[in-house]
Amino acid sequence: MTTPDTAGESAAQAEYQGARASRPLEIAFAVVALAFTAGYLFLATQIPLRREAAPGQIDARFWPLVIGVTGVVIAIALLAVAITRPAPTREDLERIQPGGVLRVIATLAIAGAFIALWSLGSVILFGYRIEVFPVACALLMAALMLLYGHRRWLSLVIYSVSVTAFVYVVFGMLLRIPL
Repeated sequence: MTTPDTAGESAAQAEYQGARASRPLEIAFAVVALAFTAGYLFLATQIPLRREAAPGQIDARFWPLVIGVTGVVIAIALLAVAITRPAPTREDLERIQPGGVLRVIATLAIAGAFIALWSLGSVILFGYRIEVFPVACALLMAALMLLYGHRRWLSLVIYSVSVTAFVYVVFGMLLRIPL
């Protein structure tokens, strides 16, 4: 006969069963990683140079190529491991929660809208030139925070504005990276 504590524990264990091991998932992830990093490496080789670097010096392609080659090597290693070894257990991972797929799709849509807005650069409104990045970045932060459950409007505004200001000041003003 089971005690109430034992019955509660077994029900909790039955409710929390980690995701099952999946070899096709591991292989698919490795193939996608390889395709992505190979595309990145190809694009890194296409970076235009204003002038060629002297022997022993670093040019604009150096770090993107290092990152691309490293990514391809790691993706090939992941693919080799996924094919040759049994799939690792995923008992520590929870199953997909209700609404999780919808949140991922919404996140991708929000990020796509941010990129589309950001590509405008600046707009002229009522005779004033307005940079789009700070507005789009603050909207991105607020939209993602709302999507993932943050509801306090004061901290939502303060956090979105402060992170946007930090990024804009550091990258746009101090480092003079065009945003």
